[in-house]
Parts: sequence; C-alpha cells; structure tokens
Amino acid sequence: MTDLNALKRAAAAKALDYVVDGMKLGLGSGSTAELFVELLAPRVRGGQKLLCVPTSERTAEKARKLGITLASLDDLAPLDLTVDGADEADRNLDLIKGGGGMLLREKIVAASSHKMLVIADETKMVPRLGKFPLPVEVVEFGHKAIAARLVKALEALGYVQPQLRLRQAENEPFRTDCGNVIYDCDLGAIQNAGKLGSAIHAVPGVVEHGLFVGIAATLLVATPGEVEVISR
Repeated sequence: MTDLNALKRAAAAKALDYVVDGMKLGLGSGSTAELFVELLAPRVRGGQKLLCVPTSERTAEKARKLGITLASLDDLAPLDLTVDGADEADRNLDLIKGGGGMLLREKIVAASSHKMLVIADETKMVPRLGKFPLPVEVVEFGHKAIAARLVKALEALGYVQPQLRLRQAENEPFRTDCGNVIYDCDLGAIQNAGKLGSAIHAVPGVVEHGLFVGIAATLLVATPGEVEVISR
C-alpha cells in the first residue's frame, strides 16, 4: 500500500531544488504545502535568506513557529516563486484548488509570482478535471440567491443538474480567511475550464473559483520511486 504522506514529502523535498537564497517566496496551503514549509525551515535556520508570503492564516502560523520570515504581499510583489499543492491536476498543468478553502488568497499570491510550482502526489493527477468538486467562493450577503444564479450559468454551459453544496464547518457555514462562504460544485468532467471559469466569474457575488488555468508553470508529481517534473 502506497504511503501517501511519503509521496507528499517527496514532492515537497523536490521543490526545495527550485528555492535559492534571496528569494521572495509564496507559501501555499494544504497538507503537501505544509510539508514544504517544514522542509524549508532548516534552510532558513542554516542561513538562507528568504522573505515569504503565506496564502492562509494557518500557513502563516506554521511558518512563524518555524522561524520563517513573513511579509505582506503588497510589500514584496512580484514574488519570485510560489510553491503550493493542488486538489486535482492534469498534464496541461491546469488545476482545481480550494479544498481547504483558501483559493482566493492562493490565486492572488500565485498570480503575483513570476512562477507557480505545484507539488502533488500521484493521486491528484486526473486525465480531465472535474472529479473533485469545484469550490466557488462567494460573498455571504445573498449567497443562496448567488448560488441559484450560478446553477443557471452552469446549466447554460451544458452541465446537467449541477449539484451545489454550501460548505459547512461545525454546523455553520464555513468561512474563508477573507470572510466569504464556499459552494462546492459537483460538475463531473469539465469540458472547457477557461470557458467555465469565465462564466462563473460573470455571476455577481462570485469572488473567485478554484480553477487555476494557465497559472502553474511546473508540476512535481510524486510516484513510488520518483518525482516526475511536468513543465509548460
């Protein structure tokens, strides 16, 4: 049985090859990205000078405890590199992110970087995006009405009876670090990620969606025995 944690750690360790002294670095969110932060810390303690921007409060807290220097995105942008995970990835380097609820900050930081490096284990690779429900972050005000308009927009693209679920946390709507709520959309196979993303963005009240199309530059995929490098 494959040890997924070992695969995640292997991908995170490989990402260290892309980090050089003096970098302005974006730190992603999620289990694989957190392993990268853990592996990065000894380099910082060893004298490597890095300034980092976290994509979530959880990542920020972990980085501070490990002695990693943090700064605001406004002070550092553009960043040299962002290292982050993915909930799904295809070989075109398109992604679904947001399973942890941090998609807005993750996309802002990635878009503010010269390069986005994605680290993942082999279970995250799919021939076509869509098996993982697509997170869509919306403002809390009128979120049910926003979701209803979102359903209509998805149906207009040919998605039959799309299922939207308001994400919950302890019997309350889950709230992102930015104070918004998330609807997870079961769509099945996504035919045209770019077109879908544009249609979702056009719905008033939508803040961001979890489709990362044309953003990642390199994908490190850990399989038993090796880490495959997929680049544009």
